[in-house]
Amino acid sequence: MRLRLTVALPLALLAATATGCGDAGTDPRSDGARPTKEAEGFCPLPEDDRPAPTPCITEDWNARLKENHAYREPMPITAEQKAQAAPRAKALAAALGELADTGTDEGALRAAAAEAIGMTPERIEVVGTGFAPLRMVKVGGGEGRVCVNGAVDGSGHADAEVIGRSADGACLPLTGH
Repeated sequence: MRLRLTVALPLALLAATATGCGDAGTDPRSDGARPTKEAEGFCPLPEDDRPAPTPCITEDWNARLKENHAYREPMPITAEQKAQAAPRAKALAAALGELADTGTDEGALRAAAAEAIGMTPERIEVVGTGFAPLRMVKVGGGEGRVCVNGAVDGSGHADAEVIGRSADGACLPLTGH
């Protein structure tokens, strides 16, 4: 009798516990993500006038490559925006020209570029490692869509330009594949 009770009691408790579990398929909390007809993503900015991506994959290799690298393309800016930033580009080119002959380090380069552009050094982008003398280095920064980018080439010639920010948010063009 004791053996029957030892076996029957745990089985009865197991049965009572199992019947307390409902069908997970009827619980709305267990549905998880539901499929939609179209993918949901970020909406483009209202001022974004770039063409929308194509809904299908083209067979044209060059068209696929262009679409794949579209994030690198600068956003369009107005002539007025370009004219307003032109003095900062001139100041950046002058600052880079002075540093090209003397050389510098990355921190001082950021500080000089930030002063010329009117930003904080933390917001200045730098690409390159030739600081003494300053060669083959690019710097850039800006606000909104407008970027002021400067570069020092291999011979020490400094130049700067005003361009639109790239679609991925960077002022300097990204390198690589």
